[in-house]
Amino acid sequence: MQTLYARWMKDWEDRLCFRATNRVVRPFDWGLEWTGDWPTAQKNPRNGHTPAEYLRVLNEAVLQSSDEFFSYVTPADFELDAKILRFTSPIKTPYPENNIVHGQWYPAVDKPGKRKVAALVLPHWNASAGQHGALCAGMAKLGISALRVSLPYHDYRMPAELQRADYAVSSNVARTIDATRQAVIDVRSCIDWLEKEGYESIGICGTSLGSCYAFLASTHDPRLKVNVYNHCSTYFADVVWEGLSTQHIRQSLESAITIEQLREAWKAISPPYYIDRYATLGKKTLFIYAKYDTTFPVRFSEQVIEKARELGFDHKVVVLPCGHYTMGETPFKFMDGYHICNFLKRNL
Repeated sequence: MQTLYARWMKDWEDRLCFRATNRVVRPFDWGLEWTGDWPTAQKNPRNGHTPAEYLRVLNEAVLQSSDEFFSYVTPADFELDAKILRFTSPIKTPYPENNIVHGQWYPAVDKPGKRKVAALVLPHWNASAGQHGALCAGMAKLGISALRVSLPYHDYRMPAELQRADYAVSSNVARTIDATRQAVIDVRSCIDWLEKEGYESIGICGTSLGSCYAFLASTHDPRLKVNVYNHCSTYFADVVWEGLSTQHIRQSLESAITIEQLREAWKAISPPYYIDRYATLGKKTLFIYAKYDTTFPVRFSEQVIEKARELGFDHKVVVLPCGHYTMGETPFKFMDGYHICNFLKRNL
């Protein structure tokens, strides 16, 4: 029965994954032009390094001073209009659309005498503008105001030449790092706005790619006390290399780079390099993963849990009997939503 269920789940995952017909195999590029504004690049100019060597230098520098890498100046132009929060991202890119952050606001009803609590919701890679809205509405009904943040190069922020959020994760190595840095800084800017609005307890829920962004943001921002990682994994490079939904990216990458080199090149955006620090911060954490996940391979999720247990920080684990894509389908999306909302409600 287990084998039949696993086969059925894999077939369902494959159908959901490959219904997308607009994936593009883009050329490999080290993308060093994207490093120009990084604090680490300004302190470590290129000096005869090959592109691989230079990115290795920059990654090591980031790990030594990640607070500086993810630092920013709080935006001065927050504007809430028709329940859409907009502001200028502290990170400037060549794409005007991407430089404006959008957050869909789901306010809970304030109750006299109760503190105001809120959660940031970071969607999955290639999420449309409407996705995760039901989760946010559910949080609001439970008394948790929710801000659904558009990720870099997604929905409202997508450059006109794209059909998918290809510039967020791609075979352009440094641009992928820059997009991650921008996502983390945009999230921290949203926390600034929530604090300005009087929210005293703030949590975060990230799904898939949003889970990685959420982990990096929480590691670098003590204001995120309660954290839900909806799909969890280890090295950024390994997920892209082995995941079902990123095989078109691997096709380009493996023409020019090995998995070992890619791991080195994406150290700065890989959660394992920050988890020891995270463990010291006293945060409440929920890890959710799927038993039949072929996009975030299950052994990587299990490695995250093993490390959390080894470090002994406060965490809870939920394993759902589905895959990556099927987690968004009935009945699994309701199971997932229950665990997310219940954890946030109990701990915020």
